[in-house]
Amino acid sequence: MNGILIVAHAPLASALRACVLHVFPDSASAVSALDVMPNAPPEESLAQARILMRQLDTPQTLVLTDVFGATPCNVAHKLVDGVRSKLIAGVNLPMLLRTVSYRHESLDALVSRAMVGATQGVIQVAVTAPQNQARRITHDQDHRDHQQ
Repeated sequence: MNGILIVAHAPLASALRACVLHVFPDSASAVSALDVMPNAPPEESLAQARILMRQLDTPQTLVLTDVFGATPCNVAHKLVDGVRSKLIAGVNLPMLLRTVSYRHESLDALVSRAMVGATQGVIQVAVTAPQNQARRITHDQDHRDHQQ
């Protein structure tokens, strides 16, 4: 099993973890979160992240962060080695749910699953019913189509 570590601006990391545990309560030991506090020295956040990663006690870890280039991502980048751990920026809940569902797969496969989950989880939802529903067609006895 792979571990999952979320490193994000406070309180996003712990909020995402709470959402995951709502859906997958049995995954508590596999998912950890570090809320990077405003004005916290990056070295302090990195030390906390290393502790959390060790506590996961998994052969491999997928690290997810919120914004590329921001402090949480920079901290996470120093944490990962590219072999036993990999980093993805832009975490969202669909991505996280996908990673928890497939955490038994190889780390490379898990990265792919996470990326697909993230992108497929972002869709524009139509406001009006006709756009939001497939067109239903019924046939009467005279074989005339009627839209409902």
